[in-house]
Amino acid sequence: MKRLWPWLRILIGIGILALLVWRLGSGAFLDGLRVIDGPAILAALAIGLVTTVASAARWCLVVRRLGLRLSLWTAVADYYRSVFLNTVLPGGILGDVHRAVRHGQDAGDVGRGVRAVVIERTGGQVVLALAGVAVLLARPGTVTEVRHAATPVAVAVLCAGVVALIAAIGLARRTGIWRRLVTPALTDVRRGLLARDTWPGVMGLSAVGLAGHLALFLISARVAGSAAPATRLLPLMVLALFAMGLPVNIGGWGPREGATAWAFGAAGLGAAQGVTVAVVYGVLTFVSGLPGAAVPLLGPARRASAPAVRTAENPAHARGGEVVRAGGRL
Repeated sequence: MKRLWPWLRILIGIGILALLVWRLGSGAFLDGLRVIDGPAILAALAIGLVTTVASAARWCLVVRRLGLRLSLWTAVADYYRSVFLNTVLPGGILGDVHRAVRHGQDAGDVGRGVRAVVIERTGGQVVLALAGVAVLLARPGTVTEVRHAATPVAVAVLCAGVVALIAAIGLARRTGIWRRLVTPALTDVRRGLLARDTWPGVMGLSAVGLAGHLALFLISARVAGSAAPATRLLPLMVLALFAMGLPVNIGGWGPREGATAWAFGAAGLGAAQGVTVAVVYGVLTFVSGLPGAAVPLLGPARRASAPAVRTAENPAHARGGEVVRAGGRL
């Protein structure tokens, strides 16, 4: 199954796109490519800079709370590269995997480097989930049909997730994985995400990143010709961002277009219009990450990551204070 899953994931993404072409025709996709203009590209690059810097700062915050080092400049470069790789490689997460492993190797602790990336991305997903709940509570009438249609699916996914989690916990406790893997992970989550001097920064920077993605989506809707008010589009944008997180896409393509077509159709805005908006958003997202393609061309930058002093050897860290690094405190 491990060997089949990567191919199955790609086939699912291709299948979603093929189904949309079959049901709606290719016009909705071609329209999304035709309407993109220079101002939209410039806006995508500007928004991409803001969201990437905010996400890189969030990563730095988590990394340093876990006792590792990472400069903001290095984090921004690595984050740009991961965003670019996420948009050109299947699955949408391979760039993050590369970023996590590379930083872990440079820091001398691959496990903790990987956990840092998982934690900082989790912070972003938490803010996205909170935004989704807030939108549904504030604008229930806008997405009544979408919400009713999605409820059975959401309940089924939630139940399956709970069952899988219980089974995984039981297996981990029986095999000793809990002590080797889960306990260190929970410790890092408490330190890197839930600590009182960490979570406000993580949530705030995640909110900045989410605002940037929503702004880019709104620009995409306007470029695609949608005149619907932003308050009506907002719930549909959040749903599309959730769909982009599904690991069955091809560089972000597939579930996003399917979810947007379904949501726009359910909201009375037209499924074809939803596909066009999603295509514009996909292209602009690719444009916003293009600076990441130049990162390898800049040459081997000086890596600012290095193993930090362990908690037991660092009095400030042992007190729950700031991580100390050469030249000052963070």
